[in-house]
Amino acid sequence: MSLDEIDSKVIQHLMAQGRITWSELASLLELSAPAAADRVRRLEERNVIQGYAAQINPEAVGCALTAFIAVSLGQAEHRAAFLQKVGELPEIQECHHVTGEDDYWLKVRCRHTKDLERLVSEELKGLAGVLKTRTTIVLSTAKETTALPLHRA
Repeated sequence: MSLDEIDSKVIQHLMAQGRITWSELASLLELSAPAAADRVRRLEERNVIQGYAAQINPEAVGCALTAFIAVSLGQAEHRAAFLQKVGELPEIQECHHVTGEDDYWLKVRCRHTKDLERLVSEELKGLAGVLKTRTTIVLSTAKETTALPLHRA
């Protein structure tokens, strides 16, 4: 899917400030407000823009602990149940199917180590087919962003 220069600028501005007004966006793009709104609508229709969300400080809402959990499954037949459970657990923010010795890496946020212990010991290890998990607790985060590096073709 190719993006022209204006599409790329729209995306860059929305990644930086998702609540920008049509008139502010139009001014930055040197377009009319209706033209800017139309650009955004087309990017939404093409599923380039998939939604909008507020970025919340995890610590401010009681989710001070971040961890990564590597999960190894025994057989492919257990994948569907595992992925369904992952989708149901609000502590799991990301789930990545990866290459290497692990099958999945999960990014989780929770209140404290007791919550993490419940998540790993009861929710994940309690699933059929989960052979092993390996948990790494984050001490601090130097960079975390939702912005993507845009490269024009």
